[in-house]
Amino acid sequence: MSSRGDVTQKRKRDHLEPFRTGGVSARSATTWLEHVRLIHCALPELNAASVDLSTVFAGHKFEAPLFITGMTGGTDEARDINRAIAKAAEKFGLAFGLGSQRAMLENPKLADTYTVRDVAPDVFLVGNLGGVQAVSTPVNKIKAMLKDVEASALCIHLNPSQELMQPEGDRDFSGVLDAIANLVEQLDVPVIVKETGAGISRETGLQLKERGVKYLDVSGLGGTSWVGVEVKRREGEANPDLAAFWDWGVPTAAAISDLADSGLELVGSGGIRTGLDAARAIALGAKMAGTASPIIQAYFNAGESGVKTALDSILAGIRAAMVLTGSRNLTDLRKTPRIITGPLLEWTVQRKA
Repeated sequence: MSSRGDVTQKRKRDHLEPFRTGGVSARSATTWLEHVRLIHCALPELNAASVDLSTVFAGHKFEAPLFITGMTGGTDEARDINRAIAKAAEKFGLAFGLGSQRAMLENPKLADTYTVRDVAPDVFLVGNLGGVQAVSTPVNKIKAMLKDVEASALCIHLNPSQELMQPEGDRDFSGVLDAIANLVEQLDVPVIVKETGAGISRETGLQLKERGVKYLDVSGLGGTSWVGVEVKRREGEANPDLAAFWDWGVPTAAAISDLADSGLELVGSGGIRTGLDAARAIALGAKMAGTASPIIQAYFNAGESGVKTALDSILAGIRAAMVLTGSRNLTDLRKTPRIITGPLLEWTVQRKA
């Protein structure tokens, strides 16, 4: 009989497979970022080289508003991926998130698959644990987990839709809010709460804020579908009624728009593929844009050099969007004129009604 640690490790390997061939995206749903039309400025009156991409998030200054969000850990291959991406994140002055550290809690020998400080001593490194595991894991053990990897912050990920698709997944999601509030009080590093591709609604965001959370990664619908990943893992065994949730969730643009005036510091992730996607997310109110799938795919295509090329491309796109809207810095970008169209406009109107 396989141990829980063996099951988790196999799942980690399974989760990497789709990204070798392009990932598993939403079927017909999109991020709705395409419905954010930034108004072109034909007379920007600025030098592209002088555009300031820097931002402050969770009390830390970054060279650019890009967060490489957590994806993997717990396997030998994940070790190589994490180290390569962490090195690139440090080079560009970006935040880097580890995948769920549940595997190392279940099997401490896997801790080295999350260890990157020897190659990226100064990177802003974000540890990662699921909300359900936060309920069942003592705070002192979570503190030790973060200390082992020398994390700068902790991300608690929420993934009920994904768990419901897994035969071995969690079914009891009670107590997660209390556990998060306790971690916010007990830890001496920032706690970031994120979804995993289904978005965070305004109602949920405000619940979290009331319990002391300051930082959210909306991780909206329109990018990688973890429901889809789980359906593919089961090779046709999935309940078709559950598979209908492939495109379940709050689109990324809607999640950012819903929470833009909440007072929370937001990471806009979920389907961020280009610099223009990132710029639109920031214009809507995110402090940073988050991306993962394009970076891990770049690693599979060309290793560490591929990661650096992908990051260069995204950052160049953000810079171009800023020049083409006459934005000297990210504050300007958030104030730039824009038109909201289509379903995002309908969503915004109905949510404010």
